[in-house]
Amino acid sequence: MIKTMQQNAWRRRGMVLPATVCAFVGLFPTGVLAGHGNFDICKKTSEQLLQACQYEARDDERVGFAVCLNMSNSTAARACLQTAHTARSEASAECKEVRQARNQVCEKLGGGPYDPVIDPAKFVPIVTNPYTPLQAGRFWVYEKQTPGGLERIRIDVLPETRVIAGVTMTVIRDLVTLNDVVIEDTIDWVAQDVNGDVWYFGEIVQNFEDGLLANLDGSFETGKNNAKPGFWMRGKPKRGMVYRQEFDLGNAEDIVEVVSVNAQDTTVPFSANATGPILKTRDTTPLSPGAVEFKYYVPGVGFALEVKPETGERLELVDYGPR
Repeated sequence: MIKTMQQNAWRRRGMVLPATVCAFVGLFPTGVLAGHGNFDICKKTSEQLLQACQYEARDDERVGFAVCLNMSNSTAARACLQTAHTARSEASAECKEVRQARNQVCEKLGGGPYDPVIDPAKFVPIVTNPYTPLQAGRFWVYEKQTPGGLERIRIDVLPETRVIAGVTMTVIRDLVTLNDVVIEDTIDWVAQDVNGDVWYFGEIVQNFEDGLLANLDGSFETGKNNAKPGFWMRGKPKRGMVYRQEFDLGNAEDIVEVVSVNAQDTTVPFSANATGPILKTRDTTPLSPGAVEFKYYVPGVGFALEVKPETGERLELVDYGPR
């Protein structure tokens, strides 16, 4: 939105695009900016984000140097400078790891631009996908043991709705506690289309530390700051299917891969209540390279189990309703 407004202003004033912008646009073959040709926009996006990440690491280093210069103790100042430099080196290495993870996603999704078309006429009022039956009044409760204690999650489908991009949203609240202390309170917005696909339009994430609001990290909303929707769940998932669940570059980039549409590799809570085979997905994000979660969905019940293969940690459904 900001770029469009600026371009319109330039046209009204009879101005031309700045040389730097023209030079950047010149990197693209004819028609590429409209998503045509064989140009790998996905990997080019990864390269641009790598540069942005490295610039940020450099800027943080310079700010650190500025702080160090204002230390009267020379020994402390030298140690401060070294710390700032080391932090930049580590951050730069992380930037490259994230770039590599993004490129791996590109290899699975293809090189085209990510620009889903939102047609409000093709959405239905209620989310009835059997893997995510999100009718108002339904709830799910999950528990897992962590090194810090008992983590408990309660998900509620709220009675209210909200309109985003012309589509009426189902509103979900996700409350996370650790030893009965709130650590996260999230509102999610989803909607189902006529094909059974459940779209994920965004979330407000409130993260708490010691009972106080710490940040809103991970929050995004379709249409704001160039964020776009992904899929919460596909209507007809197939083994090997890969899709974006979120698209807010640098903030929310979750990726889902369907591992099995008839998972039988572990015991899944409430699988006896299933109305069909159990779905298993592999959930990752290039923002945390190497982090993997396997999720299991019981048709007619919903999300029932999450397993982290690195640690074996299990988040299990312990109650849901109404049944």
